[in-house]
Amino acid sequence: MDYTFQQLTQSDELSQLPALFAATFTDSEGEAEGEMLRALSSDLLSTTGAEELRIFVAKHADQLVGCVLFSALNFEPASTRAMLLSPMAISTAHQGKGAGQGLIRFGLAQLRSESVELVLTYGDPQFYSRVGFAQITEEQAAAPQPLSYPHGWLGLTLNGGAFPHVEGPSRCVAALDKPDFW
Repeated sequence: MDYTFQQLTQSDELSQLPALFAATFTDSEGEAEGEMLRALSSDLLSTTGAEELRIFVAKHADQLVGCVLFSALNFEPASTRAMLLSPMAISTAHQGKGAGQGLIRFGLAQLRSESVELVLTYGDPQFYSRVGFAQITEEQAAAPQPLSYPHGWLGLTLNGGAFPHVEGPSRCVAALDKPDFW
């Protein structure tokens, strides 16, 4: 299928994103997970400043079919520019057709152009390895909260090198800084 990808700023389409997250996660994980992702995406969009949030969407025939959010991940001391990929949703009808991988690659290219050095995520290693993420340890880069699924802590350098050891603790945006998400 043909997909187009774009970065969103403030637009009417932002109001559609929580429903996309809710429907996608309800289909795959159940109603409680769908509601949790609706609330998370709504919270991220309403409480995170534009300087700390990047929003990328996938469309097919001008219909919104996917979204990935990248938010600031700060390490102390602040010597590394990093972003956290979370959450991401591709509508059920478009999963397995390249929309998700294309959307992530598009977002990573945009972040690279902004001189972001590292991108981290907490998710399925099998899926995210398809776009270059690899498992990392908390010794390489500290997570903002204790991890309940440590082998889901993944990292990617945007300069093509090996994932470095990043000094210090990390801090994510407030909407994601809740133990239930980790």
